[in-house]
Amino acid sequence: MANPEKSLSIVDPVWDRLTVEAREMVGKEPVLGGLLHSSILHHDRLEKALSYRIALKLASDEMPAQILREIADEAFENDPGLAKAARSDIVAVFDRDPACNTFIQPILFFKGYQAVQAYRIAHWLWTHGRKEMAYFFQMRASEVYGVDIHPGAKIGHGIMIDHAHSIVIGETAVVGDNVSMLHSVTLGGTGKADGIRHPTIEDGVLIGAGAKVLGDITVGHCSKIAAGSVVLKTVPPCTTVAGVPAKVVGEAGCAQPSQSMEHYLGKCGSTK
Repeated sequence: MANPEKSLSIVDPVWDRLTVEAREMVGKEPVLGGLLHSSILHHDRLEKALSYRIALKLASDEMPAQILREIADEAFENDPGLAKAARSDIVAVFDRDPACNTFIQPILFFKGYQAVQAYRIAHWLWTHGRKEMAYFFQMRASEVYGVDIHPGAKIGHGIMIDHAHSIVIGETAVVGDNVSMLHSVTLGGTGKADGIRHPTIEDGVLIGAGAKVLGDITVGHCSKIAAGSVVLKTVPPCTTVAGVPAKVVGEAGCAQPSQSMEHYLGKCGSTK
C-alpha cells in the first residue's frame, strides 16, 4: 500500500510552476541560462533552491557559501514550516505586487522576498540556541539586502515587503500572517526598556512607505497605516491611521487592506 504522506509530499504546484517558468525564461533569455539552472533547474524542490540562493547571496570572505548552504539545508530539513512559509510568501508577492508577473521573480530578483527567507533561517537558528550564527545571518542580510530583521522577531506567513529598502524589525516585534509593508518601514522600540519593547502587527495589516511603529503597542488586524506616519499608540482593528503622531482617520476602507494594497485614506478604490 502506498504511503499517503509520501504521495502528498510530491504534490507541489508552486515548485512545478517555478520549474516551468525557469525553462520558459531560458528559452526567452538564454544568457540567463546559467543563473536559472544553478538557482532552479539543478534542484529537485524549493527548499534546495532556496538554500542555494540564500547561501550564494549571503556568502562572503568571512563565510563561504557551502557552509551557509549546509546550515540552510539543516533548517529546512528540521522545520517544514520554513518551506510552507516560503511558498506562502511567493504567492503573496505575486498576488499583491503589480510588478511581479511570475513566481520565479521573487526568488531571482526581489530582495524583499529573499531577505525574509534569510530571516526565517536566522530565526530557526535563534530558536535552536545558535544565536551567534543567527546574528551572522542578520548582519549579512542587512548588508546585502538593506533589510535588518532581528532573528528574535516572530513573523508569520504570506509576507510581502515591496521594494524592501531600509526595513528595520526589532527583536521582540511580532508580525502576523498576510501582512504587507513598503520600503523604509520601522517596527522599533523606544528608549532602553528591557522585555517586550517592539510592536505587534496583527494579521492582514498594510503598512505604508516610511511608516514608523514604535514601542510595545498593537496594530489591530486588517488595519492600514498611512505612508510616513509615526505610530506610538495601539491601533484598533480595521481602521486607518495617519500623521505624526498617527491618529485614527477612519475605517480601513476594505476587508483586506494588505491584499488590496490601496493606500487611499477613504474607501479602497476611491481617491476621495
